[in-house]
Amino acid sequence: MNTTLFVLCGIGLIAIGCLIPMLVMYGRLRRQVLDERGVDVDTARREAQRILGRAEDEGRARAEAYREREEALLEHKKLEVGASEERLMQRERTLEQRASNLAQREQMLLDREAGVSELRGELEEYAESARANLERISALDARAAREELVEQVRDEARREAMLLVRDSEMRAREEADRRARRILATAIERLSTEVVMESTVSAVPLPEEEMKGRIIGREGRNIRAFESVTGVNLVVDETPEMVVVSCFEPVRREIARITLEKLIMDGRIHPAAIEDMYAKAQAEVEQSARDAGEWALLDVGISRIHPELVTLLGRLKYRTSYGQNVLSHLVESAHIAGMLGAELGVDPVPIKRAAFLHDIGKAVSYQVEGAHALIGAEIARRFGEEAPVVHGIEAHHNDVEPRTLLAILVQAADTVSAARPGARRVELASHVRRLEKMEDLISEFDGVERVFAMQAGREVRVVVDPISVTDLEASDLVRRISRRLENDLRYPGQIEVTVIRELRVTDFAR
Repeated sequence: MNTTLFVLCGIGLIAIGCLIPMLVMYGRLRRQVLDERGVDVDTARREAQRILGRAEDEGRARAEAYREREEALLEHKKLEVGASEERLMQRERTLEQRASNLAQREQMLLDREAGVSELRGELEEYAESARANLERISALDARAAREELVEQVRDEARREAMLLVRDSEMRAREEADRRARRILATAIERLSTEVVMESTVSAVPLPEEEMKGRIIGREGRNIRAFESVTGVNLVVDETPEMVVVSCFEPVRREIARITLEKLIMDGRIHPAAIEDMYAKAQAEVEQSARDAGEWALLDVGISRIHPELVTLLGRLKYRTSYGQNVLSHLVESAHIAGMLGAELGVDPVPIKRAAFLHDIGKAVSYQVEGAHALIGAEIARRFGEEAPVVHGIEAHHNDVEPRTLLAILVQAADTVSAARPGARRVELASHVRRLEKMEDLISEFDGVERVFAMQAGREVRVVVDPISVTDLEASDLVRRISRRLENDLRYPGQIEVTVIRELRVTDFAR
């Protein structure tokens, strides 16, 4: 405020200082003008004084006006400054109040934190006490309890996961079963095949009743020679003009039947003729087997197959499985597999090929040890079959885990063919397996050349090598065979074991 008054006084003095030189200059100019005009100096002085007085009055008036204006401005400034100071003070009071509130809140937070810390300490004490009590009660430490809890949680999670997996598997299995039933039903509806059951006997008609006596021979020599060479039972009973060839092995029975037919046609029946006709019948059966294999290939529609495989397939014409002809089963399985592949929209050619060859191992299963599926796969691999076909053969009985759709379809075709009504006869198959096992057990003895199970397994005839087995050893051999059958084979009734040691000496007169 003092500074403002000082500034105003300075401004007034400056204004007065500016007016005085102007007035002096004006007086001089006036005096000069008066002198030039001849005006009296005193008069001019008085005039000048009067003008100077008037100027002084005007200067003072202006200075007063300036001073009043400055005072008004100062007063206004004072009011504004006062208002600003009042606002600042109000803000300071507001800030002080807020600071006080913040301090109160901070104190409250500190108090609460202290309370929480105190409660946390108490809770920790309680938890420690509870843990100690639990450990004392359950006899478990904290680590063991934690592991047990983790194990419980893991078991619960595993159980929930297993439930989800089970539900998903059930839904997937239901859908798969539904689709599989539809596909199999469609394939079976399209299947048209004969219901063929193999028998264990073959009837041979006779041209006349007197032929029975010639077949029997003097003192039964011919019939004994026939049965010894062919390994079958020849039943000559009261049936008119007919004899029956009985044997569980179909190849052996077929050869015997053809041999007997040839002997009847030739009319000469004696041991040498029997052996000669038996050799011809064997060759004829081999040729018939090859023809059967080729006809089966034409029926299925498969080409480009190794000739050895054709021969092996043809041999299956004379083999049965549970009374079902194996070659017919292969043809039927191939057709079913092709229809299943067509229903699923995949290439049916390799599927039909694998299904057609899946039981090829049965053609040599009596010569090679092992499962027929693995034997058949090895044979197919050796004769150049592709890997998917080989896998379908080896996996059709789950000897190898099936990894392809082809293998699964081969399994399905095999099952459908075997399970259809009238396809198999379980009782006959189990009986045949028992007879085969009987022959295999006896074949393991040293010196045994051939074994024939006859009379439905009630009689076994064993042909031995006369060079390696003497008469005394033959007596011991028959006892050992009997004990082996009693220990390793289950059968009803009793089995007659006959060891045949026949020494033949042949020479030629030249």
